Amino acid sequence: MGLTDLNRIKLFATRPHPCSYLPEEDATTVFIDPNAEVDAQLYSELSRYGFRRSGGNIYRPHCEACHACVPIRLVVENFDPNRSQKRCLKRNSDLYFKTVESIDTDEHYNLYEYYINKRHCDGDMYPANRSQYRDFLTREWESTQYIEMRTPEHKLIALAVTDVLNHGLSAVYTFFDPDETKRSLGMFGILYQIQLAQEKQLPYVYLGYWIRRCQKMNYKTNYRPYQLLINQNWVTVAEHRPENGAKNQLL
Repeated sequence: MGLTDLNRIKLFATRPHPCSYLPEEDATTVFIDPNAEVDAQLYSELSRYGFRRSGGNIYRPHCEACHACVPIRLVVENFDPNRSQKRCLKRNSDLYFKTVESIDTDEHYNLYEYYINKRHCDGDMYPANRSQYRDFLTREWESTQYIEMRTPEHKLIALAVTDVLNHGLSAVYTFFDPDETKRSLGMFGILYQIQLAQEKQLPYVYLGYWIRRCQKMNYKTNYRPYQLLINQNWVTVAEHRPENGAKNQLL
């Protein structure tokens, strides 16, 4: 399936509204027709062209006057963790991981609510509520995996939601215990998904959109090499190969 085939899909656009990341800009978003039949193959191809999933919607920024949102993906094969990332891996080497079928439970929601209300009280998802949580994260697709991260005492401290594509993983969302600051669980969530992509022999991890002028987005370029979608072409911006030229396994 190519771009010509994708052009046959109906798109719907929102009205311009204040941008969540650049307050001085107005944002417009296009969505795939919610009645369209989107299977794993089509979803994978849409990801190649910069689309993203939120709940049951597949979308992409389509702002008339601003093109700051740039799709970004990590190149798994040549990823080489920096010192900070290696320390993060070591600090979390005691965690246990389990893939579960559903996160529509009190335990999972309570962690999400605590995370949103403490870490994102200035964002669109504050205050957290169960209905918004279900719409955003518990509408499972056939490609969705929910990955629990627990301490040796079996305490749930992080949950990564990731979609398995034909050519990579799409990191949908990760939430975690904001009190576990020493673990750097946001960083670790990405590092773990890179390792998971390595295990599945998938070449990329998609991180959504990067905005140069948004400080909250800067972390996405700390994982190298990465690629940006520029004029419908994925361009490698930062190359960082292991010294021995071998693939680097994280865990």
